[in-house]
Amino acid sequence: MIGLKTAILMGSLLFLGSETLEAAAIPGLPAAATTPSAHPEPLVQGGLLGAISSSIDEVQSKLDLNEHLVDTWRLRADRAVDEVDELVNRPSSRSTWGVAGDFLLLTCVWTGVFTLLWLFGRLLARRLGGHRWMLSRERGQALLGYMLPYTIPAVVSLTLTIYASQFLQVSAGRALALCFAYAASAGIFAASLVLSLVVMFNIGHKRSAVRIIRQHSPRPLFSIGFLVALSDALTSPQIAHQLGNNLTSSIAVFTGLAASISFGLLVIRMRRPVAHVIRILPLAQRVNQPALRETLRIFSGLWYWPILLMVLVSIINLIGIGDDNQTVLRSALFTTVLLIATVFLSTTLHHLFKSRSESDARRGSAYKERFLSLSHALLRIAMAVVFIDVLGRIWGVSLFEFAVSNAVGRAISDSLSHIGLIFLVTWMVWVVLDTAIQEALKPPANKRSARQPSTRVKTILPLLRNAVKIILVVICAITTMANLGINVAPFLAGAGVVGLAIGFGSQQLVQDVITGLFIIIEDTLSIGDWVVLDSGHAGTVEGLTIRTLRLRDGKGFVHSVPFGQIKAVTNQSRQFAYAFFSVQFTYDTDVDKAIELIREAGHSISNDPFLRYNLQGPLDVFGVDKMDLNGVVLTSQFRTVSGGQYAVSRAFNQRLKKLVDNSPWVHFAQTYPQQALVPRHPVEPPPEGEPEPEHSTLLMPDGARSQ
Repeated sequence: MIGLKTAILMGSLLFLGSETLEAAAIPGLPAAATTPSAHPEPLVQGGLLGAISSSIDEVQSKLDLNEHLVDTWRLRADRAVDEVDELVNRPSSRSTWGVAGDFLLLTCVWTGVFTLLWLFGRLLARRLGGHRWMLSRERGQALLGYMLPYTIPAVVSLTLTIYASQFLQVSAGRALALCFAYAASAGIFAASLVLSLVVMFNIGHKRSAVRIIRQHSPRPLFSIGFLVALSDALTSPQIAHQLGNNLTSSIAVFTGLAASISFGLLVIRMRRPVAHVIRILPLAQRVNQPALRETLRIFSGLWYWPILLMVLVSIINLIGIGDDNQTVLRSALFTTVLLIATVFLSTTLHHLFKSRSESDARRGSAYKERFLSLSHALLRIAMAVVFIDVLGRIWGVSLFEFAVSNAVGRAISDSLSHIGLIFLVTWMVWVVLDTAIQEALKPPANKRSARQPSTRVKTILPLLRNAVKIILVVICAITTMANLGINVAPFLAGAGVVGLAIGFGSQQLVQDVITGLFIIIEDTLSIGDWVVLDSGHAGTVEGLTIRTLRLRDGKGFVHSVPFGQIKAVTNQSRQFAYAFFSVQFTYDTDVDKAIELIREAGHSISNDPFLRYNLQGPLDVFGVDKMDLNGVVLTSQFRTVSGGQYAVSRAFNQRLKKLVDNSPWVHFAQTYPQQALVPRHPVEPPPEGEPEPEHSTLLMPDGARSQ
């Protein structure tokens, strides 16, 4: 709906300027004289901007701001002053005090009657509201509180005042008293009637909005009703005959303007509470009637625009001087009806297309869903165009005729149609390509039976999508500029020169781009792979741009490496990996028992509910791989998924350590310095009485002992 309101607003602006453009198309000639044979039509060049610029001078020549309206109002003011002087100096059989007495008498009659009836009605409303049947009916109590003290006394007091005026002579005081009595009664009656209608909505979640309206609107409603009734009374022939036509009409205009402005301000001030009252529905209706809920939601946001439009038309009608007031009011009324009908039609179409889109989404038809959205948008644009044309016909101007019969209008319409066609084709191409890319990247609903998108697809398609978007935007911008009348040849030439200069000055950048393109096409690495580069960087691939590779290492640091610096890549995340185990036991270990423990550890990993999904096969035990001075080496391995070898290796080592610790026949070999007995070199025999020296104990490394 936001797009529709924007289109309507832009169309209204175009409509306001279309009449001037139509009048300014061929200045100085009537419409019937503009035939091709008599006067050839002017040629408009330069696209849309050229058509608009060619009509600027003609429009300016038609904008002669004469002072006819100001002169008319000045003349009316002078005549009103003369009528006031005549009214004051008019010879009369009655004195001024007599005229003032008539005014005071009738005013006192109205005030006294209304006061007495107000007190009685208030007391009666309180007594009836305290009745047992009315205690549980809050809306009934509020309705009695408005009807008995205000509505009925206003009508009765005005009736009695008019009846009392029949016993007085015709005078200006009598006329003014009747005017004010009528205006006061009308203001009270209008305010109480509106508030009585508002009270009927005082239920559920609408209570807060109703309370706000009841607190802030009584005085403005009374003022508006008073001013409107006073303006209406002053325009009556009887009052105008006694006070003067120009005087009463001038006062009526100013009171009408004050009433219109006050009403507009009240509507703007109360737009949120009234929208809340319109929008809120009971829970059952919100659940069972989504169309009604959406319609009221949209209408609650637009309800005050037709009223403000009527207020604006009323203000213009009051200020203007002319005999076409009824025509203007009728056009304003038709405009309001057209606006409301367009809003409701748009809401109905919105629900229709929304339901179809939801059904297509459940069926999995992405292309149909996107094209339905495109059709909905085009239909809303067509509705906006029709709305603008019908609105122009209501006010006596046809945009279609302006676009067909006028050279400037024809040039503007041709340019706009070409631009619209360009946007439509670009939009359709983008919808097709973007939907295809999104469908390729979307994971299937059933992961077991459907093929998952590869990491290569996830890497290439986003880059391709961005490239397609840039190309479409550039082409659309260039063609749109050409249809606007802008010469795009210098832009293209300048872009070519700049591109050539950038190509020569950024050879390394071009190398990075080309190398990265081949790396992505050859599927050397993808997002999520753990890679080791020849530059020493290692980590998980987090992102690929058109120039760089972004890695996050084991410490959490992020490295950005240009593709041009990559010569060799070790990808450790492709298809499968091996968890290789090399275990060394002592020579006194029972080898069969050791192999049995290794198989038992591998069997426990295969049965583990969390680790078995990392395996792609059983444990392969290769047996005795080698023997050295430290012991016997046994090897085995698991084939695992890519990246799962680390968890499997840690779990295998833990399980094998526990099994070996509990086995008396299997021992892990240890590499450490061992004791060796080395005799000393022969020396002279010791003297008699001294014992012979014993062999010394030395710590010799394995290498020295082997020598």
